[in-house]
Amino acid sequence: MRKIYMILVASTLLLFTGCDKYLYKEPIGLLTPDQVDTSPTESAVEYSVFTSYQLLSSTLNIIGEWGWDDGTVLRNDFILSDIASDDMQKKWNPDGDQAWMDEIDHFNFTSDNAGFNGQWAYDYDGISRSNLAISYLTNDELMGKLTMDSNLRNRLLGEVYFLRAFYYFDLVNNFGDVPLLVKPLESFSEAYDVATRAPKAQVMDQIRADLAQAVTLLPNSKYSDNTQPWRASKGAAIAMQAKVELYSENWQKVLDYVNQLDGLGFYSLDDNYFDNFQVEKEFTDNEVIFAYDHESNTVPRSGNGLCALLGWGFVAPEQNFIDEFEPNDPRLLYTVDVDNQAVYKILGETNTDNKGNDDSPSNKIYIRYADVMLWKAEADINLGNYTEAIGIINEVRARARNTVAIDGTTPPAGTLPDRDVNSTDKAQIMGWLRHERRVELGFESQRFNDLKRWGIAKDVLDAQGQNFQDNNYLYPIPQREIDKSGGTITQNPGY
Repeated sequence: MRKIYMILVASTLLLFTGCDKYLYKEPIGLLTPDQVDTSPTESAVEYSVFTSYQLLSSTLNIIGEWGWDDGTVLRNDFILSDIASDDMQKKWNPDGDQAWMDEIDHFNFTSDNAGFNGQWAYDYDGISRSNLAISYLTNDELMGKLTMDSNLRNRLLGEVYFLRAFYYFDLVNNFGDVPLLVKPLESFSEAYDVATRAPKAQVMDQIRADLAQAVTLLPNSKYSDNTQPWRASKGAAIAMQAKVELYSENWQKVLDYVNQLDGLGFYSLDDNYFDNFQVEKEFTDNEVIFAYDHESNTVPRSGNGLCALLGWGFVAPEQNFIDEFEPNDPRLLYTVDVDNQAVYKILGETNTDNKGNDDSPSNKIYIRYADVMLWKAEADINLGNYTEAIGIINEVRARARNTVAIDGTTPPAGTLPDRDVNSTDKAQIMGWLRHERRVELGFESQRFNDLKRWGIAKDVLDAQGQNFQDNNYLYPIPQREIDKSGGTITQNPGY
């Protein structure tokens, strides 16, 4: 049996990773005969699902080998979503190392910037792996030859539908219209047929359809598999449905999905804010809905390589981010400790033991309940349900002020007072919501997309000297993808 998990069935026909040393000679996404196992075993099918998760990790060199020049050393969320925002800068001590990250920070990049190629590569590799797994799991003839339990088959299929939707959602938020692949490509003609951008609305329809399938297929339990709680769950799929509608400004649908999520009874705010991030609390807390499970000492490696970058001086706060926190807010030090140049949310501990560790066990959190609560508050604001929205904001603030600070003390009386529930000033309440999202979710790759979808990115980022322009609401399509398509993939305006 051929080892499917060694295949890099990545991206589109156009995706090439690495510098010339690692340049693919064939269209990526094209499955050549020696790569396809036409008679996979049950374990091979299960592994095809497992590999579909890997592109969400911060593990080093999942694609290529030290491909800094093409942005593929690790997943670039922290660059495109955090450094691009007013929260994060590249390093504690600015230097010329990986200058392409600074270009994104200052919005003086071109379409050749490595960051865009890297994100495109990771997302399309994840999509291609998901498509391969879906093709196996929906093949009735194949599945009839295997002994896989129908419940397991449904669960695995639900997981990869969720993952495909997740990767596509990231792509449309970064690039707008993108090529839409929903099956493995088995010929050059098929590969060239998809070398064009599908309208964002069409991709969003596919995302919604995949998530609806996932919700139907995934089991009615907090974890899809109690022995592997990192897998995508029904709760994660419903939360993603709510997020899709949030970004589409379908406010009532946001409420409907969040209420559906609440109806499961699986999630609530942790008593302590840092329980979301602490390694020893992983998959035992009440709040995390979906996270990538980094583990140390595995083969192949699956640790959090971003911790290595922290050891090299990467990932530092902007002063404007630090200034956003109210006095004595425990969330500040749990996020960034300026004195020790430590980002505890990423390290997974309130010490620096994992700083510089390229195989750290700290997880990457993608969805947690506090984030979902604030989606609901935002929907309530836009529907005129001000009292309900303020109540949610106050719940998040109450958890923060009742969190024992990093030094073991209780925040003093008067810390993070409740917002006035009698306010009917929409602009004021929306300001409270924006502030709360920033301090609650700092360094969790949410801020830049928030600024964009609120339509305030230019005002906020230009005030910080970041030179954001109107065309920057979408990133450029990686130039190498356009070149290798012969121009059938077009560029976003302004690049």
